[in-house]
Amino acid sequence: MTELIRDKECLSDKVVKVLEVQILEGSLKPGDQLLSERDLALEMGVSRPSVREAIKTLVTKGLLQTRHGGRSVVTDKLDSSFADSWQEMLFKHPNIQDDILDFRDMLEGQAAYFAAQRATDADLQNLEKAYVKLSKAYADGELEKMVEADVQFHQGIAEASHNVLIGHLSATLLKLINSHVTRNLKYLCDQPKGRIEIESQHLDIWMAIKNRMPEKALEVSSKHIGYVKESIKASAEEFARTQSAIRRKS
Repeated sequence: MTELIRDKECLSDKVVKVLEVQILEGSLKPGDQLLSERDLALEMGVSRPSVREAIKTLVTKGLLQTRHGGRSVVTDKLDSSFADSWQEMLFKHPNIQDDILDFRDMLEGQAAYFAAQRATDADLQNLEKAYVKLSKAYADGELEKMVEADVQFHQGIAEASHNVLIGHLSATLLKLINSHVTRNLKYLCDQPKGRIEIESQHLDIWMAIKNRMPEKALEVSSKHIGYVKESIKASAEEFARTQSAIRRKS
């Protein structure tokens, strides 16, 4: 419950700050709908005009948008601007993929390290649910569900790091490389040993975080990205050979 806002500073500015913090920390995610003006006013101990003015300010900043019916929804502005600029570049210059994986190694390693140190009981419960969902998706072998669960697991770790930049950069990065995650997991689905190995790596990461082992979490996270990098390389080489064979046949 948000603390009541009682001092003499501009009340609408206070509401803006509270909502901005919730968006930054991920308590309010893209697509989430705010409470009604009435309920927000009651929760924060301010008037409805103060809430209305705060919402207008956040709409102007691009963090909220008002939809039909008057309800306000969190936008993905914080997570999309970077991805939008890089999506076409990545498509045109696949060699950038190695750079992205290097960055992912650094980002996810630190996320796992901090998560092992800082995760709350609620974070650990959410991560356990994410891991169970991931494990089931791998067992079922449905590619779309595997990709969705994989992304949710890694994003859950980023949020458990309690570093707002890691959380939002991770969301942006995972959105950016979604198609590549899909292609890589498709390749691994055709390699039984590969699927078993990557499942084992996810378990190792989860166990290191759960058992509060930051250095181990960093180590196994780096091992995971290294394996992904090698898998993508193998997939790319196989794709190149297939295309070469098709051209010769033509």
